[in-house]
Amino acid sequence: MKKSIATSAAPAARGPYSQAVLADGTLYVSGQIPFNPADGTIPVGIEAQTRQSLDNIGAILKEAGMDYGNVVKTDVFMQDLGQFAQMNAVYAQYFPSTKPARVCCQVAALPKGVLVEIDAIAVADRPSD
Repeated sequence: MKKSIATSAAPAARGPYSQAVLADGTLYVSGQIPFNPADGTIPVGIEAQTRQSLDNIGAILKEAGMDYGNVVKTDVFMQDLGQFAQMNAVYAQYFPSTKPARVCCQVAALPKGVLVEIDAIAVADRPSD
């Protein structure tokens, strides 16, 4: 069984995709850029952009009845890996116990010229801590 997940608390999908899809207890969250759905702004700086991207993921997780503790895998796409330490410091605040598996890579460009985009996979049953 497959179900689209959508919330106005995260940026709306701007193309032929869903904010997230729940399939057999696994939630696949589309890449979230640091777009603030409340006021349409993009924060300045890698720390603020990482926080907004993860807040957007959090809103989608909540809509699906999950939270950051359900996340088992993320992908982080950055404009500049020279900002890795700053991104990582913010990222770590969202995953204080069991850390998800992760890929982090530098890319040539991201939508709207943002510095970071993050996607996630979460499971309904929390991983053991």
